[in-house]
Amino acid sequence: MPVRPFRMWAVVVSGLALGGCAPSESAGENETQMTVDVRVPDIQATNAFYYYRDVEAAWAFYTDVLGFETVVDYGFAKILRVAPESYLTLVDAEEGMHSADEPKSVTLAIVTEQVEGWYDYLLAADVPMRADLGEVDPSRPHNGFVAIDPEGYFLEFERFNPHAENVALLPMLADVVPLGPVGGVRPAGLTVQATVLWLYYNDIAPVGRFYEDLLGVDLLVDQGWAKVYAASRTGFVGLVDGERGLHKATDHKGVTVSFFTSDVAAWFARAREQSLILRTQELAEESGRVSVFVGFDPEGYYLEWDTFLDVEGNERLLPLLAGGR
Repeated sequence: MPVRPFRMWAVVVSGLALGGCAPSESAGENETQMTVDVRVPDIQATNAFYYYRDVEAAWAFYTDVLGFETVVDYGFAKILRVAPESYLTLVDAEEGMHSADEPKSVTLAIVTEQVEGWYDYLLAADVPMRADLGEVDPSRPHNGFVAIDPEGYFLEFERFNPHAENVALLPMLADVVPLGPVGGVRPAGLTVQATVLWLYYNDIAPVGRFYEDLLGVDLLVDQGWAKVYAASRTGFVGLVDGERGLHKATDHKGVTVSFFTSDVAAWFARAREQSLILRTQELAEESGRVSVFVGFDPEGYYLEWDTFLDVEGNERLLPLLAGGR
């Protein structure tokens, strides 16, 4: 792995937030419950860190075109809310733990019921496409397309259809009140239910066992060469066979997977108990705003756990993590 200046807040784990998160106030009374290991500390939301040469231009795309809300702006890092318990952080690569030159072996899937509407809107906005929508077949497990952000990260817009493959996932999505745009020019009718962070591996079987053991979750969706795990209520992690996915498995990765939690110390203890390989050997406080530690998954994705402190700059994020709107 390349040696980068260690600025903690550029290392994130956008992976699987574990159950035990408090449901939002808008969740229905019959909210689907995830099976969770009660010994596992909470994960309030999932997050991914993406790294940019021009973070301001990327920020304009995600806020103006995609209509995501900026809930934290630290200058060099900007946290955007994508779905109720799913976030994306844009990082100035000069300040981050990854460079903008590292392979972007990650795809953020934006789960939405309005796939056709998103496609028409992004085409009209001249957003480049990696894969077109094509013919929509509702008998397939999912329909979607892949767009490309300003510096080459893939964004998949995906609808999971009624299908035997999705029987455990669909009730969870049905309980979500999707997010509409917050500012920008995105039409109000285009909403987001959830996200899947697709990661690419040489051998997904041992990686799946790793996440199951660490996070205390069970396999949610089995697509054969891709496996999906629940993290937060709206944040999912997908493990993909690098020989068949949109990306190959790579030694270096221009992304960090992150978990937002109310108890980073408890997660640090669990990481040691699970013999997680650590990049940071103790908890650290970044700029007086967040308490963090960083480890690695079996094929080198950076994993970061973050607890946000009750200080200036975090005023919008903290109530959201506590279950607010």
